[in-house]
Amino acid sequence: MTVLTRRRAVALGLSAAALPSSLSAQAAWPAGPVTFVVGYAPGGSNDINARELGALMSPILGQQIIVDNKAGANGSLGLRVVAGAKPDGYTLSYTSAQTIVVNPWVQKGMIDTLTTLMPICQTTDYQYVLVANPKVPANTAAELVALARREPGKLTYSSAGIGSGNHLSGALFAEAAGIALTHVPYRGTGPALADTLSGVITMNFSSLPPAVPQVKVGNLKALAVTGDHRISSLPDVPTLKEQGIDAVITGWHGLFAPAHTPDALLDTIARNAKRAMMDPKWAAAMAKDGVEAPPERTRAEWARYIADEHAFWGKKLKTLKIELD
Repeated sequence: MTVLTRRRAVALGLSAAALPSSLSAQAAWPAGPVTFVVGYAPGGSNDINARELGALMSPILGQQIIVDNKAGANGSLGLRVVAGAKPDGYTLSYTSAQTIVVNPWVQKGMIDTLTTLMPICQTTDYQYVLVANPKVPANTAAELVALARREPGKLTYSSAGIGSGNHLSGALFAEAAGIALTHVPYRGTGPALADTLSGVITMNFSSLPPAVPQVKVGNLKALAVTGDHRISSLPDVPTLKEQGIDAVITGWHGLFAPAHTPDALLDTIARNAKRAMMDPKWAAAMAKDGVEAPPERTRAEWARYIADEHAFWGKKLKTLKIELD
């Protein structure tokens, strides 16, 4: 039998009295501006998507969403800022798969993204397009593989830098096809694609926004897309798997909070973000930016997916012998 002493009754009364104010404080989020920290310079896909989502979420929240660019260390600097912030929902990270599941394996001194950050929700899903200079004597990925087998190591592919998404895409493609390609890293997407346009470089695994316009005017030819389905902006371009190359290469963007952010607050942020993503303006923005709606996942399901991706890249980077610093 439980005996309710006077001291216990007083303690319970105090707890009950404190509970409404605690719930009220959490329900009041946000009581001020919310910051999306982006680990890249303005103008890139992370920055553009963060601003588009922020613009749609602000009216829902009744508070301004500020995008704060903390560029450096291939996106990792921004993650450090968020990981060290108060877990109160006012400082969040808008970032990509690269920073969460790849950087921890290739950067010395990188934070443990699985323990210092908490997933809120996935905002986009995207794939790459394999483009080549029009003078390259191959019109499909399968023909490119045949060309590479005749001339091992002669064909080149450019990237935005060692460990970047287009570097990893090229490495996975070469591994799946059983061919030898020469990787040429650049400092940024612009120069990497420019030298493919000029013919200095054979090919590039590009994100969609900079490549699609060049394909449509004939400055580049698209040989394949890297996801598990074709894309609406290039409907006649087959996937790698359709061409007998067993590789599916995709990326994503998402929102993250500092570790120890209360689950109820994470759910509130996720719910409001998903409400913003139901706006037709978000669908239009995604189409313009060359990204797609993500699979429907709960927070727990997305956290498990991230952990699986993190483990995959830890093993795969060793196999591919990719090291950054």
